[in-house]
Amino acid sequence: MSGFAEISGSFLREQVRAPLNLFLLIAVPLFFVLIFAEVLGEFAAALGGDLAGQAATSISAGWAAAFLCGTLSFFQLNSSREADRRLANAGLGPWRVATSRIAAALVLGVIVSVVAYLTLWIRSGIEHPPHAALAIFAFAAIYIGIGALIGVLVREPLSGSLLIVLVFSLDVFTGPSMTSSTTFATTPTRDAGDLLIAAGLGQSSPASDWIGTIAVALAGLTVAALAFWLSVRSRT
Repeated sequence: MSGFAEISGSFLREQVRAPLNLFLLIAVPLFFVLIFAEVLGEFAAALGGDLAGQAATSISAGWAAAFLCGTLSFFQLNSSREADRRLANAGLGPWRVATSRIAAALVLGVIVSVVAYLTLWIRSGIEHPPHAALAIFAFAAIYIGIGALIGVLVREPLSGSLLIVLVFSLDVFTGPSMTSSTTFATTPTRDAGDLLIAAGLGQSSPASDWIGTIAVALAGLTVAALAFWLSVRSRT
C-alpha cells in the first residue's frame, strides 16, 4: 500500500508542480463561474432554453471541473504513455500503474472540485452545499473518463485537445435548460447538471437524478481505468 501511495503521489506531483497547471486550477473556475455563467445564459436564451441567473452560475462550477479534469486526464495519459509502459515492464505491472494514475486523477479531481465549489460559494452562495459538492465532483469524474478515453484513442496532442473541446462544447450547449429541443435529452452530464442546478436553487432532486449521476460517474472512472491500462500494457 505504501508503494502504491508513493507511486500515486509521484504522479500527482508531476501534475501540480507545473506552474501552468497551478495557474489553471485557480483561473479556470474563476473564469467559468464569474464570466462564462453569464455567456451561458445568453446562449441558452438564443437556443430557446431558460438557463439563467443562479442556475447558470451553479452549473458553470460543474463545467469548470469537467473541462479541467478532462484536459488534465488527457495530457496525463498522453504525455506519460511510454514512461508508464516502462514502469509496468519493470515489475509494477499494467494494473498497478493504471490504478496509481487513476488515484492521482481522482485527487486532482477533488482539488479541482474544491476550487470550483469555493468559487461558486463566494460568488453567489449555495443553498444545498453537500448536493452541490457531490454534483461538481461527478462532473470531474465523468470527464476524467472522457479525457482518458480520448487520450488512449488519439495520440496527437493538438488533435486530442480539439476533440476534448468539441465533446465539451456539445455537452455544454445541449445541457440542462440550454435548449427547448429534446433531441439531446441524454448527455453524459445531464443528471449531474440537473443536480447542480437544483442544489444552487435550493430545490430537491428526484432519486433518478442521483442514480443516474452516480452510475455515469462510476462508468467514467471505469473507462478511465481501462484506458490507462490499455495505454501501459505491453504490446506483443
